[in-house]
Amino acid sequence: MIALSVNLNKIALIRNSREGNYPDVVAHGRTCLDAGADGITVHPRPDQRHIRPDDVRGLAKLCQSRAVEFNVEGNPFADAMGSYPGLLPLVLETQPQQCTLVPDSNDQLTSDHGFDLGRDGERLEPIIRSLKDAGIRVSLFMDPDLDQITRAREVGADRIELYTGPYAEAVTQQSPDIERIFATHCAAAEHALTLGLGVNAGHDLNLINLPRYRTLPGLQEVSIGHALTVDAISMGLSNAVNAYVNCLAGK
Repeated sequence: MIALSVNLNKIALIRNSREGNYPDVVAHGRTCLDAGADGITVHPRPDQRHIRPDDVRGLAKLCQSRAVEFNVEGNPFADAMGSYPGLLPLVLETQPQQCTLVPDSNDQLTSDHGFDLGRDGERLEPIIRSLKDAGIRVSLFMDPDLDQITRAREVGADRIELYTGPYAEAVTQQSPDIERIFATHCAAAEHALTLGLGVNAGHDLNLINLPRYRTLPGLQEVSIGHALTVDAISMGLSNAVNAYVNCLAGK
């Protein structure tokens, strides 16, 4: 079975548009787990545009109480900022089952490329070692590049997370490149498996493009947030409207 880890960043983004704690990120994490999700993912950034350090702490306790996987993503090279202590201190404090290292800069809207381990591998090695010494599985956000995936194994990663943005865009655009792109991802997954690396995937996966991507060789886990949140708006909207009508009617 392929595990679904629900990314709660967009719930936190809505929460941050107002004062207070509504919607409650931890409560929504509980709802996702009750509905059958296998785990929770968050990607805290130094500017705290969505997930905040206290969200990470609260969700860590929730996942520990449910004995499910908690996956914390982020840039290991980003400096501490305000109450954000830096990714490594936050992860070592909260002890998630998995930490996914992502090479996103502070000014990126979202993650849009994998690591260049020829450039960053030497800096990553002691970070990966510290996480693994703490019993935390380490995944690296990677493009489907065979040489880079080989380097991921060499620097000590346990898994890779394949960046699926170009695949998702090709499906949306009905691009003639979709067969080539998917074949590239299959080859990358097979190469990772031969090296003993686990295979995760994420970014812009949705109900349209996921049925095919789920056939990727050896795929263990997908993290989905944006599309799942958008689907929740449409799929749950009728029930929400009905609840408000009944409330106003005193029912």
